[in-house]
Amino acid sequence: MPKTIRELADELKVSKQTIQYHYQRLPTKNQQKDSQGTNMISPTAERIIRDKVAKPLVAKNQQTGSKKTTKTSKENNDLIATLRREIEDLKSQRDKLLATKDQQIDQLTKLIDQAQQLQLMSEKKAEVFKEIDIKSNKVKKKTSTTKKWWKFW
Repeated sequence: MPKTIRELADELKVSKQTIQYHYQRLPTKNQQKDSQGTNMISPTAERIIRDKVAKPLVAKNQQTGSKKTTKTSKENNDLIATLRREIEDLKSQRDKLLATKDQQIDQLTKLIDQAQQLQLMSEKKAEVFKEIDIKSNKVKKKTSTTKKWWKFW
């Protein structure tokens, strides 16, 4: 059952700010809000936050020589399973993003090809018009010189 930040902070005997800090750094899929907009911590998110809050305590306990906190293999297995699920989610998100980028690259490649074809066509048409212009100028010159000769005769 989801808990609030205050409930989890009281349970772990840490400040609300500590829980809020770790909660904000969770993946967005693990962050939930209820109908009133209150942050709710799911069991998965709770396990992750517990592990992060417990780690500094273990380090402090080892330095002062207090009792050592050990995790059971079931807790470790649960954590490993959670991490593997998160890794799989991240991989699937990455694959979707890469597929989208591949499609965009394909579309842009097609557009570039089309632009190159249009450029080539316009250059060919320009050459044809130049040739027509040159030929018409030659014909005009011939007719004008022919007319001059007729006038001369």
